[in-house]
Amino acid sequence: MSSNILAVLNQLASFKQLDKDMLTDIIKESLYSTIAKKLEPENELKIHLDFAAGDIYATFKRTVVLVDAELGEISLDEAKRQYGKGIELGDSVDVKMQFHELGPKIIKNAKKAIQERIKSEDANKTSLHFESQKNTIITGKVKSESFGGIRVDIGYTTALLPPEEQIEEEYYKQGDIIKAYVTNIRRKDSGVTIILSRTDPEFVKKLFENEIPEVFNGDIIIKKIVREPGIRTKVEVYTEKENIDPAGSCLGTKGLRIDSIRKELHGEQIDIVVSNDNDDEYISNAIGRDLVERVIVSERGKFARVIVKEKNKNLAIGKKGKNVRLAAKLTNYNIDIFTKDEYNSKLAEERRITNHVSELEGVTPNLAQILKSHGYTSVQDIYLATVDELCNLGSIGTKTAEKLKESAEAF
Repeated sequence: MSSNILAVLNQLASFKQLDKDMLTDIIKESLYSTIAKKLEPENELKIHLDFAAGDIYATFKRTVVLVDAELGEISLDEAKRQYGKGIELGDSVDVKMQFHELGPKIIKNAKKAIQERIKSEDANKTSLHFESQKNTIITGKVKSESFGGIRVDIGYTTALLPPEEQIEEEYYKQGDIIKAYVTNIRRKDSGVTIILSRTDPEFVKKLFENEIPEVFNGDIIIKKIVREPGIRTKVEVYTEKENIDPAGSCLGTKGLRIDSIRKELHGEQIDIVVSNDNDDEYISNAIGRDLVERVIVSERGKFARVIVKEKNKNLAIGKKGKNVRLAAKLTNYNIDIFTKDEYNSKLAEERRITNHVSELEGVTPNLAQILKSHGYTSVQDIYLATVDELCNLGSIGTKTAEKLKESAEAF
């Protein structure tokens, strides 16, 4: 019977690609842990396994008692029958028990423990195999789709592309070939799950490494990637090689390299942003050099204003604000887009807000006090007020109110 069990376990281990030494350890450790629960340390339990002879058995010591109740005990009558009449109460005797003699409950528990260990070792093997593929791109075939995500057959096992890792406008059907980035290896009692992503910025980075030799060999460094998956990605690149054009190398001849990457991303817009230590140049590159007329960087804080022509304003902002938002995320600057007229108007507004009403031409100290007493403290307050509102302050006439408005508008 032991030989039959060994043959079955050997077949299972072979199917799971576990070597015989590992299988031996699994069987011995599983049997030991199962039987040891019924014994004490002084019983000196040992497990013996001989694949060649097809033999599994346990040896341990039993204590002679009047009436046995535990596996580690033997009755006085039974001990005398097996070991001779010289046996006395309290003596220890050596016992050898074949696997099939251990009792149905122990056998059942031991088989379960062995199967769980084999399953665990198989999971470890799978985990180690895919740990080497973590942070790489793999290709698979769509197997099924459910609420929990898309199941992808990647050969050795099935991987999962969760909903949050899918690009919103991408749709797949059973049998479709799909590329994705391995982000994580999740281990549970049920096994190992390979987690995939098509939204992770690292997916784009790996596509660049696969498509662009200068990126793969390190001549061009990708410093940062920001994405709106399925819509737009900005890739900041940098090189210390004077003979390499980082943007041109990434684009390729007639844009073939970048087009290949965009094709894999189903048409996602990809902007190559050349890194620059000059913040003005850096922000200009992030928005789009051809669109930018001027960049004004705040002396305090991470704020920037970008001046563009009227015809380029929508392009600079991007669809639903994606371009300027990604540029801000890439550069870590708060970026506002203005036309020249809008920028001048903004400057004028800020001057009016920060200057006291007394700065207006023709405003005497007495008039300034009257305005202040009614809540008009800045030039902007006068600019926003109507002539009628100013006349309602009491001692201010129409002509004075009109002059105040003219001065505020010209300020």
